[in-house]
Amino acid sequence: MTAPERYPLTLRINGQQHEMQIEAWVTLLDLLRERLDLTGSKKGCDHGQCGACTVLVDGRRINSCMTLAVMQNGKEVTTIEGLAADGQLHPLQQAFIDNDAFQCGYCTPGQICSAVGLINEGQAKTVADVRELMSGNVCRCGAYPGIRKAVCAVAGIGGGEGEGEGDNKVHAIVPGTVPA
Repeated sequence: MTAPERYPLTLRINGQQHEMQIEAWVTLLDLLRERLDLTGSKKGCDHGQCGACTVLVDGRRINSCMTLAVMQNGKEVTTIEGLAADGQLHPLQQAFIDNDAFQCGYCTPGQICSAVGLINEGQAKTVADVRELMSGNVCRCGAYPGIRKAVCAVAGIGGGEGEGEGDNKVHAIVPGTVPA
């Protein structure tokens, strides 16, 4: 049996250049976790539905389980491990701590990377926008109010703890609901 064909791959990951040969079927998530030991990005559903694997590629958020590593050749990848700089947490990392935006922590890396991408996109203007644009990241623990509050705080959107439908007023959260 012959060895599988490998393809050249160059990625800049968290500011560090990586050049390697990789099989065509390796996902970006598997490359990060299994071959580069960057285990912050989590494998949740492995179908692009939970967002636990979200990373930034050229500043845009992407589900790393849904893209082949070779498709990202020549690009800049930022994982949760690459957000802090010079011993200082990224503002979103600090906001997650300050706003109790995680419970078990499994979804947290994907949530934070998605939030960085959301802010980079510049489309979120209201609490409802944040809720909608973060809806691809699932939190089984229900830490959504804290997550939303943290994202809104860093994005400069008032009333992050509310459930407003397009406004920035603070609204009460209805017990028993699971906001997106």
